[in-house]
Amino acid sequence: MRLWLNGALIEAEAARIDPADRGFLLGDGVFETMAATGGMVPELARHYARLCAGAALLRLPVPVSRDVLRGAISDVLMANGLQEAALRLTLTRGPGARGLLPQPPLTPTLLLTSTQMPPAGGPLRLATSTIQRDEASPLCAIKSLNYLPNILARLEAAERGADDALLLNRAGRAAETSAATLFVRIKGTWITPPLSEGALPGIRRACLLAARRAHEAPITITDLAAAEAICVGNALSLRPVAAVDGRALPCLALA
Repeated sequence: MRLWLNGALIEAEAARIDPADRGFLLGDGVFETMAATGGMVPELARHYARLCAGAALLRLPVPVSRDVLRGAISDVLMANGLQEAALRLTLTRGPGARGLLPQPPLTPTLLLTSTQMPPAGGPLRLATSTIQRDEASPLCAIKSLNYLPNILARLEAAERGADDALLLNRAGRAAETSAATLFVRIKGTWITPPLSEGALPGIRRACLLAARRAHEAPITITDLAAAEAICVGNALSLRPVAAVDGRALPCLALA
C-alpha cells in the first residue's frame, strides 16, 4: 500500500510517525473517513469543512487546502489502483514536548490512507450501551482521535452478541451508535437526533437532511420502543437494524 504523509506519496513500510507525536501520545487531533467512488470523493467539500471545524475547535491549523487534498486523494487512489475505496485522513498536532500544553513551534502531521471499500453489510443488531454520550462536551461535534468511549461501547455490545452499540445521552435520549448516525422511523417519518443531543455532525446525515429524507427531533426511549424501523449510517454505508436489545424490527430502507 502507498500512502500520503505530510505532502509525500510513499510506501507504507517507509512511513514514520515521530514517537513524540501528540496524536499518538494524547489523541490530540481529528480525522475524517471518506468514501471514494469513481476515483473521487463526492462529498469532499463537506468532509473538508468538518475537518476545518474540528481543527478550529482544537486550535489546530489545517496544513492543506481543499484542492491540495483533492489532489492527494487522487494520487493515493491511483497509486493503489483503487476507484471505490475507504479513505482515512488523520490530522494531529504533530510532535511536541512532554506535557499537556502544546508548545511552539507547531508542525502538524497529516496522513492519508486508503483501503478497498468494505462489502455492503446486512442488517445490524444493536445493544443499548451503559456508556453515555455527553451532549455537553464540545468533542461531540468533532471526529476526535480519542475514541475510547466508542471502543468501550462497541466491546460491550460485542459481549452481548450485538453488532454495534446504541449510545444514549445524559438525558437518557438516543444520540447515535458507536460509529454511525441513528435514523428512526416513527409514524412514517425518518427522524435523527439533533446535534444538541450529542449526535456527531455526520456527512451522510447532512446529505439526508438536505434532501429532506430525514428530519431532526429528539428520540426518547419510548420513541425507540415504538419505532417502525431503524437505520444507521455513516460515510461508508447505510444499513437497516434488525433488532435493538433483542427486540426484532422490520428491515426497511430509509426512503
